[in-house]
Amino acid sequence: MDAVRRTLAKLLYEKSYIEGEITLTSGKKSDYYFDCKQTALHPEGAWCIGTLFLDLLRDVDVQGVGGMTLGADPLVSSVTVLSHLAGRPLPGFIVRKEAKGHGTGRYLEGLGNFAPGMKVAMLEDVVTTGGTLIKACERVRDAGLEIVAVCTILDREEGGRENLARAGYDLLPVFTRAELLSAAKA
Repeated sequence: MDAVRRTLAKLLYEKSYIEGEITLTSGKKSDYYFDCKQTALHPEGAWCIGTLFLDLLRDVDVQGVGGMTLGADPLVSSVTVLSHLAGRPLPGFIVRKEAKGHGTGRYLEGLGNFAPGMKVAMLEDVVTTGGTLIKACERVRDAGLEIVAVCTILDREEGGRENLARAGYDLLPVFTRAELLSAAKA
């Protein structure tokens, strides 16, 4: 897995890591931005992300994966496809930002592949404060699923892990910012 981690770090650094002042979703100012979608939508990047998320979940009793649209869409897709190839099929779901205004009116898409009480992992590209992720977790719990893991590609180490812990979730990151920069430059 070390080689996959190094490859992903280099891709993330080249395609997704941007230095310069930016305003984050949380409203905070930052001296860097992490646009994970650039890497998650790259063929090798998607493979690396799916492989590393599956590795994080190898010892977790999980029956599916999901996350908040739009950032988690490619993450969920890569994990579901690679899980099938690995012989451990994990269906996926996507959490909408707003309930669907027509049809079923649901917050979650893909629930037809799940039964109430199934154990799932939440996937996220970047965690800063964890606020958006906690809201998504509440919607997943309200839909009757049990969250047993919360995984992210990058933990910015800006309070998200602690906020998630207060909400009852342990964060499993592929990288912290320091780890990403170190691995990318190795």
